[in-house]
Amino acid sequence: MICCAIAMLALPGCGQFDQKAPSGFRLPDGNAVAGKQAFVSLRCYACHQIEGVSEKFDGTGAADIRLGGETTRVRTYGELVTSIINPSHRIAPNYPRDSVAPGGQSLMEVASLNGVMTVQQLVDLVAFLQAQYKVQPPDLTPYTYTYPF
Repeated sequence: MICCAIAMLALPGCGQFDQKAPSGFRLPDGNAVAGKQAFVSLRCYACHQIEGVSEKFDGTGAADIRLGGETTRVRTYGELVTSIINPSHRIAPNYPRDSVAPGGQSLMEVASLNGVMTVQQLVDLVAFLQAQYKVQPPDLTPYTYTYPF
């Protein structure tokens, strides 16, 4: 009976390492300057554009995706890491379909950067990308409410 009680108390903690658990993770801090170099050396500019990166891709880029700039939503560390290592995780509904491989996969995933990118390049790239976003508060619509008397 005591063994059953101990097992019942231990079971709730078993789910804490679930892959889909909402708790976050953190890799070491990256270097934004090295991240810009990784952006160039990994040829991210073939499909992605960032202000201040002037490298041009000689060929037909699969997409013309702008990264960074003003946004009303903060891009979190986890979102940026996920977008790099699992780009098909979330593709915007209005994303151009000619920039997506058959089966709905991101062309970036087809390129399989995970096999060549180092963890250091990943953390540096995330540091570089985070610095590219400028959060602008959304315009708020003023609402007035009159109280009935």
